[in-house]
Amino acid sequence: MIKHRLPSFKTLYGVAEATLLIDLSAPRSILSSAPRGGGLRCARYILNHQVPANPMGHSKSSSAKKWEDPSRYLGRVAARLRVKDPCVALMTAVPMKRLVVMREECAGIWVEGFFTVGITNAVRAGEPNGEFGMDPSRTAGTINIIVVTNARLPPSAMVGAVQVITESKTGVLLDHRVPSHTGLSHATGTGTD
Repeated sequence: MIKHRLPSFKTLYGVAEATLLIDLSAPRSILSSAPRGGGLRCARYILNHQVPANPMGHSKSSSAKKWEDPSRYLGRVAARLRVKDPCVALMTAVPMKRLVVMREECAGIWVEGFFTVGITNAVRAGEPNGEFGMDPSRTAGTINIIVVTNARLPPSAMVGAVQVITESKTGVLLDHRVPSHTGLSHATGTGTD
């Protein structure tokens, strides 16, 4: 696996086997809604693994069985990449070639972001979601946001940071008037965020 560290970045990361692998260099506190390692935990690695856009749409195929337990499947992905547990792992249908990375720094505090963004199953919170608005002919539709910082945040501040990041995502969707797949309103996220 090739790891990148842009001259201005502090975090090692790379893409291998359609998986973004972020190496925090040591175990760190992570707050996440990821299928593997979600909640508040201590881990060194964060993965964002690309999966087929609609794996459940092909339920008669043998490959659909691997989606029955996303955590177990992501554990196998981590093992193939030689990532030891505990790790935090997410899924996305967004191709890793569309990965966006950014970094900001002020007064010695830095924040790095890793984003995979797809909006075909965009929806407004509270609307009916059905099959996440997905059909096999549509492209990727999940927004995964991974934020890394050198600030030492207690759990309550981590929750606050997640709130601000989510509000920012919603603000961008509303600013760009991204429609909900239901056609009823503008989206505030996607059915698989």
